[in-house]
Amino acid sequence: MPELPEVEVVRRGLERWVARRTVADAEVLHPRAVRRHPAGGEDFARRLEGHRIGTPSRRGKYLWLPLADTGQAILAHLGMSGQLLVQPPGAPDEKHLRVRVRFADEVDTELRFVDQRTFGGLSLHDTGPDGLPDVIAHIARDPLDPLFDEEAFHQALRRRRTTIKRALLDQSLISGVGNIYADEALWRARLHYDRPTGNFTRPRTGELLGHVRDVMNAALSVGGTSFDSLYVNVNGESGYFDRSLDAYGREGLPCRRCGTPMRRRPWMNRSSYFCPVCQKVPRIPS
Repeated sequence: MPELPEVEVVRRGLERWVARRTVADAEVLHPRAVRRHPAGGEDFARRLEGHRIGTPSRRGKYLWLPLADTGQAILAHLGMSGQLLVQPPGAPDEKHLRVRVRFADEVDTELRFVDQRTFGGLSLHDTGPDGLPDVIAHIARDPLDPLFDEEAFHQALRRRRTTIKRALLDQSLISGVGNIYADEALWRARLHYDRPTGNFTRPRTGELLGHVRDVMNAALSVGGTSFDSLYVNVNGESGYFDRSLDAYGREGLPCRRCGTPMRRRPWMNRSSYFCPVCQKVPRIPS
């Protein structure tokens, strides 16, 4: 699933090409694309017609398009392969095109939701006073949010008594961080993924958050991380941060800091990549 940098790249593209435009009509081409909208595809399409799209917003990995004056928003869940593309109306349909949105203006583009694996989808939800869709109200702020509370995050780490990578991937503690950027930030901070959080000091937490922000901003500057053609921005272009990764996917390659071969270990149905010298395995008392 795309992480914060990839979703933010898409959000910025939508802000440029879709914000402040009025929907003329929508077409749902596959029911799974709107399965999180219980009333079905026809109802979803009808509810969009005639409404103006507000400024696209994001919290962590979640992206939504507010519908002006309705108190609702289109929540986009990209899943493993979902793409929001801005295309000329005459462009050939993508093989896995699921939803099409046309606009009532003279700008010669339409919005398309393409999803090869159909794990993602679009749905309509009520929004709260802060504009946040109600179904993601439990999602924490992300580390690039100016209102992210570092002290509250630190205290949560101490209380949870979990391990640090589990904490970074817990979207109720901190949002937007997935497997790739967790491994990258932990490598930069010289922390093993199984390091217990109960004894984290405030300076250590602040240092780690600094690395999380740094790696995400670096990824944003080059359009995110693309390992295949499934993640692209709204113009269909891939990101290039995979060329700058220090940990993720580098099993057997020399650590860029000490030269020791990087290791990979199975972890929660994923993989964790780390340097066995720079990121010492913690001594956890029995």
